[in-house]
Amino acid sequence: MKTTTLAIALLLLSQLFLPQIAAAQFQPASPPIADPADRRFDGVKEDWTSPALKSSNLQPAPPLSAYINAYDGYTVELLQVQWRFGDPLDLYVMKPKGVAKPPVILYLYGYPAGTDRFKDETFQKAVTKDGFAAVGFVSALTGHRYHDRPMRKWFISELQECLATSAHDVQMVLDYLATRNDLDMSRVGMFTQGSGASIGIFVSGVDPRIKVLDALDPWGDWPTWMATSPFVPEDERTEYVKPEFLRKMAALEPVEWLPEIQAKKFRLQDAVFEPNTPKAAKEKLRAAVPGNATVVIYKTPEEFNAVVRGNKELDWIQHELRSLPDKETARQAPGSEFNLGGR
Repeated sequence: MKTTTLAIALLLLSQLFLPQIAAAQFQPASPPIADPADRRFDGVKEDWTSPALKSSNLQPAPPLSAYINAYDGYTVELLQVQWRFGDPLDLYVMKPKGVAKPPVILYLYGYPAGTDRFKDETFQKAVTKDGFAAVGFVSALTGHRYHDRPMRKWFISELQECLATSAHDVQMVLDYLATRNDLDMSRVGMFTQGSGASIGIFVSGVDPRIKVLDALDPWGDWPTWMATSPFVPEDERTEYVKPEFLRKMAALEPVEWLPEIQAKKFRLQDAVFEPNTPKAAKEKLRAAVPGNATVVIYKTPEEFNAVVRGNKELDWIQHELRSLPDKETARQAPGSEFNLGGR
């Protein structure tokens, strides 16, 4: 148990101390994988000005299964899903054995975190051991999704695209999971971090299927973030504080979307020592949290690490998912129908 919790602590803490210079700046994109002859997505249009799907028309291709591996107590399935040209997405579905339809938690970590954690057996055991399924994937222009681009084009320079398309991806993943019939889609949670937490906030603002949202250190307050975050390379900062860049980001401002969250339970975790989001931006994000939400503040790395070492990091989201009414009760409750239109 000590080995498991320590490994999870290291995985989570690694996200708080990412290199302050983006890796995409110094390594070329992956070899091209977009096939010009692929016509499956002709006519697909995507609106980067909104996290909602209503103004886009993404069309999913049949998923491709790479493998299903069985371990002691759980299984791991790797699939490739796709709904836009040149952007196949690796999707890891981890399920506990002996549970017919487990509740499911989506995991979306911040840039530049790749898929390595989803391949790690310690992580897999931890997220499935209490009877929950786990689904992991990465955001746009991250890891295996960074290809067919010049080096100067990366997550921050294309932030509007990355945040909007990743928000769309979450909803398309939910659509796919609903077709499987082996998960309890009335109990869906999402554990998010960094830029992934910003994306989770957007999705919860437009899609009520995320019943419980846990957001650790979201990025936001873009004018402040772009002007002062050490994550932004100094030789590029001038471009990102220009009015035209910030205008594109205005519709994807987490500070504005926080009051729109539709999750029945929402928790904001703020590690104040985490350097990527400036103090002033963190304060503005906390101030925008809905009144019925939970806010947890970690003042030191030791304080945060103690929570993870105590095997408590997933306690909150799992408890809140278990506390939701079962599917039949929810179906009979007034006003329980989905409203997927968003704003």
